Amino acid sequence: MAVYEGNFVQTGDLRLAIVIGRFNDLITGKLLEGCQDGLKRHGIDVSPESKQVDYYWVPGSFEVPLVAHQLAQSHRYDAVICLGAVIRGQTPHFDYVAAEVSKGIAAAGFRTGVPVIFGILTADTLQQALERAGVKSNKGWEYAMSALEMATLMRQISPLLSHNNRGSGSRPPLPTEALQAGVTLDSTAY
Repeated sequence: MAVYEGNFVQTGDLRLAIVIGRFNDLITGKLLEGCQDGLKRHGIDVSPESKQVDYYWVPGSFEVPLVAHQLAQSHRYDAVICLGAVIRGQTPHFDYVAAEVSKGIAAAGFRTGVPVIFGILTADTLQQALERAGVKSNKGWEYAMSALEMATLMRQISPLLSHNNRGSGSRPPLPTEALQAGVTLDSTAY
């Protein structure tokens, strides 16, 4: 039996993109600081001159999935981290934005095979958002850790899915349909 899991030490050559929604920048700025701190403490150069991290600012959380998808699709990056904040108001706008952003970010990862990290805070109040962006803890750090773990895990998985690395007794390549939830393929074990 083989066991595969990501790690936080083989990060020296990772390339990351961070997409940040400007709306609610009091929150997203703190998430970015936490994210950068986590990456820096794990060997990633987060400076403006960095060749490891590129930053993309968009108007708000709703625009994050489009840019994240384009970046993931380029395959320039080992992971894309999405940062934003959606705070409930007195209209249903929150529900629509939060739902579409989460669907869009998930779809970007599924469609490209690149880890796209969901770092969009959804909160009922500004106070809740502030608590999760640095007052009590900073979720930005957690999003950075998820990106590192998934990027290093995908590097281990990638050769297993390659047509050229099939040895005797190995499983056939995983069909694209297998990545869709609820799809049952023939009796081949994947």
